[in-house]
This record gives sequence, structure tokens and C-alpha cells, in this order.
Amino acid sequence: MSALVPWLLVAAGLFLLFYGGEFLVKGAASLALRLGITPLVVGLTVVAFGTSCPELFVSIRAALEGQGDIAIGNIVGSNISNIGLILALCAAVYPLKVAVQILRFDMPVLLGVSTVFLLMLLDGALSRIEGVVLVVGLLVYLVVVVRMSRKEHRPEIDAEFAEGVPKPAGRAWKEPALILAGLVALAFGARFLIDGASTLARAFGLSEAVIGLTIVSVGTSLPELSTSLVAAFRKEGDIAVGNVVGSNLFNILCIGGLSGALVPFSSPGVGLVDFGVMMAFTIVLLPLMRTGFTIRRWEGLMLVAAYVGYIAWLLAKDQSA
Repeated sequence: MSALVPWLLVAAGLFLLFYGGEFLVKGAASLALRLGITPLVVGLTVVAFGTSCPELFVSIRAALEGQGDIAIGNIVGSNISNIGLILALCAAVYPLKVAVQILRFDMPVLLGVSTVFLLMLLDGALSRIEGVVLVVGLLVYLVVVVRMSRKEHRPEIDAEFAEGVPKPAGRAWKEPALILAGLVALAFGARFLIDGASTLARAFGLSEAVIGLTIVSVGTSLPELSTSLVAAFRKEGDIAVGNVVGSNLFNILCIGGLSGALVPFSSPGVGLVDFGVMMAFTIVLLPLMRTGFTIRRWEGLMLVAAYVGYIAWLLAKDQSA
């Protein structure tokens, strides 16, 4: 029975993180609409932040526990799996159309932010000052995005965001109750996932960095996976692509920034190869997006193959160490 406990902790952690993120997004988005904030702004800020909350809680919890490899592995691994697994699977389901704004603005920003993040971690640590710089970068990005969206106001875009944002329903106390339930679920989910994953790492002789780059990062990306797959099945490729690109930006600027600003930590187990793979997946998206503003099925399958190859290499390297 004792051998089963870590698996149950991981399963319970993933369950609580997924539904905690769902409750938080529904409650916060509905409350924002009730307060008069437009669906477009809610979609670009509240919903985007809410879907990244599982990663945020796990990384902050890991940093507080002194498990920097899980904290950084979660961020780097999530960015890799968002492209090599989630976006790739969506493209395999249906070719993804890419909005021009994502290619001209969001992707260059993601490349720049990823490069800065890599340079910050060359010494294997994230300081409080570096964390604050990332948080400031997040605030600047949000202000620019909201201003751009208002300047390029189009009814069809408003309608698209309104469709995906939860509407206020029932009494006003329900939204704060959902937010509180979501926060509690996220807190317990982060604790269960980290405790279970750390125990499994020791049992199988794996490093915490590998656990962070694989089980933890994929598990905390479940909200992005569900949202993007639904968009792909609905043939709304621009939403699927925007969700992944926005999530990767939030992972670095918000999760990395807040984690570092609150609890400076080191991560010796996540190396240059892992950062290089994250950068490679980000860079390769540009030519894929530029060819007809579409990510095709065979390109998605190619990304999946590259992701599987990276995970296989990661496990083999860790076992031989």
C-alpha cells in the first residue's frame, strides 16, 4: 500500500490543480464581468492568468521547500510540452491557423523573454531582483496587449472572447466562493503533487529536475491542454495557438517572476540542454507559422516526435548519471 501512496498523491494533486484552476478562472472572470470589465480584457488577463495558476502554485511551493529543480523544471518543461505536445497534438487534430498579431508581436516577445530568462539562469539561480524584473516585464506586456486590443477593436474578436469567458450567474456571493475554493484546491494540489513527485523521484532513482521537466510540467499544463484541444476541435486554431504562446509568456514572466521575487532559489539540475530545447521549440515555431500562416498536421506530428525524443533522452541521461 505504501508504494501506492505517492501515485495517489500525484493523482490527487493533478485533480485538485485542474479543478482549482477551473474554479478560479470561472469565479474571477465572472466577477470581473459583473464589475463591468469587458470580455476581451478579461480573456487577455484574468483567464490567461488563471490557466497558469497550477504552474504558479507548484513553482512557488517548490521554491519555498527549497526544491529549485522542480520550480524551474516545471516552467521550462511546461514551455516545452506546450509546444511539443499540446500545440502539436492540436495541429494533428486539425491544421491551426495563426493570427497575424501573434506572429508579428507575441512570438517576437516570447523569443525575447525566453532569451532573457535563459541568460538569467546561466548561473543556475534566480535572484529576487531578476524575479522583480520579470514581474515588471509581465505588467508592461499586459498593458501593451490591452491597449493594442482596444486600438484594434473588432466586433468579431469581442464576440469570440465573450464566448469563452464565463458569464455572471446567480447571486454575487458565488464568484468569491468559487475563487476561494479554487485557491484552496490549488494550494493543496500543489502540495500533494510535489510530495508525491518527490517520493517517486527517489523511488525510481530519478532527479527532481527530471520529475519537474516531465510529470509535474505536463500535469500542471492540463488546463492549457483541455482549452487548446477544444479550440482545435472547434476549428478555432488562432485560439489554440494564442493560448499556448500566451501561456509560455505567463510561465516565464508571471511564474518565474513571482517565484523568484518571493523566494530566490537555485536550480543546478536543469541544464543548458533543457534551456536549449525550450529555445529550439520556440524558434522553430516561427518558420512553421510563416508558411501559409498555418501549422499543418505533419508539422504537428514532427513536433510530437521531437518532444518524445527529448523525453527519452532526458530519462536515459538521468538513469546513466
